[in-house]
Amino acid sequence: MEQKEIQELGEKTVKKRPGKSKDMAVSATPEENKKYVSHVLESFKLPEIDRNDPEQVAERIEWYFNHCATDGMKPTVAGVCNALGIDRVTFYQWGTGDRRGKNPAYANMVKKAKAMIWELWEQYAADGKVNPVTFIFLMKNHFGYADKQEVVVTPADPLGDRGNVDELQKKYSASVVDVEGEEVDD
Repeated sequence: MEQKEIQELGEKTVKKRPGKSKDMAVSATPEENKKYVSHVLESFKLPEIDRNDPEQVAERIEWYFNHCATDGMKPTVAGVCNALGIDRVTFYQWGTGDRRGKNPAYANMVKKAKAMIWELWEQYAADGKVNPVTFIFLMKNHFGYADKQEVVVTPADPLGDRGNVDELQKKYSASVVDVEGEEVDD
């Protein structure tokens, strides 16, 4: 095959997958991208807080939600983490009261922050303001949703309704065979 034929074949192959690369790309205009980057940059510019001081942590969480409201942005778990200057693992450890070097007093604050984000995202989804796939992804990754079905197996009684022992003996005695292969009489 010549180079030109290979190129034509490649172009045909790409055309067989319409919109894949376009659908997978970030579709923000330069102006929208500027808005997103500016919003995130504000968290980066914040002075560090004493993460051992629950009051400072609470103030920073409140700042983040107000910042989202002012900028017209949707709050996220990653955004709260960036505002606090912590990673997602630390955030979840605080939320569970994990005692591995983290202050369990923050569990209530983190749970409230997550609950607020959860409520907002559910409202966005209910109002059709967010792609359902995005919503499902976020709910699975941050709020414990899962694709599963509960199946309860109830074994049937192979002997039917249980009667008393005498009735069962009568019912099944004809099919009992002794070791010699002869039927056993009562």
